[in-house]
Amino acid sequence: MKVAVIMGSISDMPVMQDAIDILNGFDIETEVDIVSAHRTPEKLVEFSKNAHLRGISVIIAGAGGAAHLPGMVASMSPLPVIGVPVKSSNSIDGWDSILSILQMPGGVPVATVALNGAKNAGILAAQIVGTQDKCVLDKIILYKEGLKDSVNKSSENLKK
Repeated sequence: MKVAVIMGSISDMPVMQDAIDILNGFDIETEVDIVSAHRTPEKLVEFSKNAHLRGISVIIAGAGGAAHLPGMVASMSPLPVIGVPVKSSNSIDGWDSILSILQMPGGVPVATVALNGAKNAGILAAQIVGTQDKCVLDKIILYKEGLKDSVNKSSENLKK
């Protein structure tokens, strides 16, 4: 199973790298590309309609500003799409991106994470993959245990 990580512009890469790093940490194959909803609409259509034919199981799409990429992909793909709103240089404090991705019409869902929340998008994609891949599921369980251990250690250190 493979996860695609796409973004509207190379300027989104510093944010989207967090999703790629998480997926790599779970040994999930990733396909990374730039697909602009506004500047490469033909590529957007081809990608969206054919990703599942290339073995992609989940799509993470990050975009800033008007942020149409995740919703447009979701409108044409049968795959789950996770949207990452990116606070870009032309953004209105990120709210334009958040609302563009979050407020999808009925029938075209996009799972939306926090502003610049690509790390959580990667974890969510891994959890989706983990429903069909026991190895990935086991790694997620260990990851969550590590989170718990980290909090417990911090708590113990605080009390010293």
